[in-house]
Amino acid sequence: MLEHIGKETVVIVDDEEMVLKSLGAFLSLETEYNVQTFVSANDALKFIESNGANVVISDYLMPEMDGMRFLKHVKDLKPEIPRIILTGYADKENAIKGINEVGLYQYLEKPWDNSDLLIILRNALERQRLVKALLDKMDELKGLQDAVLKAFI
Repeated sequence: MLEHIGKETVVIVDDEEMVLKSLGAFLSLETEYNVQTFVSANDALKFIESNGANVVISDYLMPEMDGMRFLKHVKDLKPEIPRIILTGYADKENAIKGINEVGLYQYLEKPWDNSDLLIILRNALERQRLVKALLDKMDELKGLQDAVLKAFI
């Protein structure tokens, strides 16, 4: 596991082994990401809770737990993680539902384009870095505000 220190972790959940192998192999060859794949949404949640993640990609239709419910759990657990749904069933209603209820970063249709996927992941990771930097700065300002208030009390 030491070889993954400092690398961004991409968690992929899909009940189809072929999709996991395809995405995992492509990302392992084309990126430096630590790619973790799961056929079980519950196993993925346990991994995320213990290890964190930088981006999560989930299939929409899975037998154990649908992708929207899984990503809602991810949002509740770690709201800063960008969440991407991968689906073979493109429909605007579910896309809108996902954006509103799950805070989806992206709605991606199967079959996906590898070039688009790389751009989406790069942008999601950059967004996460910016959000983290903003939250760190807000914490810093809160600390300064508290110090100023203590000085006047």
